[in-house]
Amino acid sequence: MVKLHHTDLGGAGKPPMLLLHGLLGSSRNWLSTGRDLAKEFHVMALDLRNHGKSPHAPEMNYEGMVDDVIGWMDAQGLSKATLVGHSMGGKTAMLLACRHPERVERLVVVDIAPKNYSWAAHRGEFAAMVELDLASLQSRQEAEMRFEARVENLGMRKFLATNLERAEGGGWRWIVNLPALAEALPLMEKNSLNTEDRFDGPTLFVVGGRSRYAEPSDHALIRTHFPHARIEVIADSGHNPHMDKREEFVRLVVGI
Repeated sequence: MVKLHHTDLGGAGKPPMLLLHGLLGSSRNWLSTGRDLAKEFHVMALDLRNHGKSPHAPEMNYEGMVDDVIGWMDAQGLSKATLVGHSMGGKTAMLLACRHPERVERLVVVDIAPKNYSWAAHRGEFAAMVELDLASLQSRQEAEMRFEARVENLGMRKFLATNLERAEGGGWRWIVNLPALAEALPLMEKNSLNTEDRFDGPTLFVVGGRSRYAEPSDHALIRTHFPHARIEVIADSGHNPHMDKREEFVRLVVGI
């Protein structure tokens, strides 16, 4: 088990809410949205293992990440919380809710479904990161330029570069555990749930209308695991509805 780092975004004394980021993200992805949610909840954004300020570990799988979150809750004295997870964090949240339903007050899953994926774009992104020569790198802007051959989207190139930080001695290093994540990518693509996994508590799926991660054809599958799921589509949003349409996202989550 890894002892996770977290960022407290406010709302102490209110019902606890935990925010879980996606692959190559961190608690920083939730700062603005988390502070908005803190009007109704005590919001804590976690860095999952091998991400952000949390420790690195050679193992990278959903069961291990669930154990980390449960261990963090135990250390904080939290018996139960509302769980909000985006993408990889959503897969982790789904598994935790199914295996430890007594620890989850409400479940919010953001733009991901309980199915297998084949993330061809992620393979190009990881290749770009692995190929980056850190020894000769001068700036994050230069890293973004070098990513161009593999990563078409400018926003994604900027996002990848946020995982770079200055190392001791003035060079650059990856914040994420890049070797472990690159090796685990095929596993991260797989469905985190087994056929029999089920959570009967209040559940909200928030889907980006311009995203292909959770589509109408997935709704029946979602309800086999989460029979009380409410599925809300934010029409003019991509894979990050908590960033693209923050106000609407917060309204939906607060109303669960």
